[in-house]
Amino acid sequence: MAFWNYREELSQIDRLRRSYYELLRDELDQLLLQHALIDSYSNFRSQNIAFPFVEKRELKPRARIPDREYESQNTFLVIFVEDAIPPEHKKYIRFFDQNKTTKTNLLRSKTLPLSDKFDRNWKYLESLHFRNFIKILLPIDYALLIQRDPASKVRNRYGLSHFYVRIDWPITDAAEDLARHLRYISKDIFEKGDKYAEDIQKKFFEYYGLPVMSGGRRTAAIVAAQYLKRIPGITTVYAGSSESRALIRISERGISKSVLMKFSAEDLEHVAESNNLALQTFKKNYVIAREKKSCICIFQATYLNTYHARAPEDGKLREIKPDLNWVTVGEEHILPKPGIKKYPPLPLNVIYTETIHS
Repeated sequence: MAFWNYREELSQIDRLRRSYYELLRDELDQLLLQHALIDSYSNFRSQNIAFPFVEKRELKPRARIPDREYESQNTFLVIFVEDAIPPEHKKYIRFFDQNKTTKTNLLRSKTLPLSDKFDRNWKYLESLHFRNFIKILLPIDYALLIQRDPASKVRNRYGLSHFYVRIDWPITDAAEDLARHLRYISKDIFEKGDKYAEDIQKKFFEYYGLPVMSGGRRTAAIVAAQYLKRIPGITTVYAGSSESRALIRISERGISKSVLMKFSAEDLEHVAESNNLALQTFKKNYVIAREKKSCICIFQATYLNTYHARAPEDGKLREIKPDLNWVTVGEEHILPKPGIKKYPPLPLNVIYTETIHS
């Protein structure tokens, strides 16, 4: 059973809200793909620094990512929830009056280049100014929280309600919560000893497609994703990482990583032909930049949890076997450029092939 309800299980009012949330999420996907990948690429180019393209091996489950942070890579953490987070969760998701996106709080924060002209309507996703507003706040430490405005009784209105949102749930608790759900423990993470507890924490990172003890924003993202399963509705967590050079997205649909990837002219001809697209049409709608004879596109890998990372149907306790994979590659696509509405993602197997250049 999922921790969230399918559309068929929702009231008509909640179905409408789900539809609106997903529509807004589509727009947010586009905005954050642009910021995490294309704008980062522009940062490197403007400083005459070679862009560190992600290698195919880094996209494999259990892959090790080079332990290096790139200052030119845009980083951020965004939490987008379908409903409003109830106040009793403030103990671990730290959203208070002092970090609400009010004019007073924003001007008090010295890192924000905001003037006295700030309009409180900018924080709503429906605002024409929202894109510029969120881009000002994205570089700030900790997370941005976007949720439904509880005051919007008649219609669903979503806004960036809080900034500087800390995720203060311990990793041990998050791993314990997951292991209990998957029936690897009955109650306590240490009930089978320290070594077993350590294996559970390693598997917690693997479950979310990350190397063990990843950098701060990525770890905060998976802890938040695990914690928010106890809140009604669906949640989407986005993390822009300076080490992985990727946009990581965690939702009820699973985990995806979007990166910039180089393709040769031969690769592009193959992709265009296999999708019945004219080569020029493909280049216009999918290629975000060119370097010498190579073209750069957005590549997205989605990941699936294996049987060992799903709750057992019989509900019986079981033992963790560290060697068994918890994640496998699901789908692979080249994405259209952000803002392109007419053309879909194109399926393309890259991660385990030798022919596609990376």
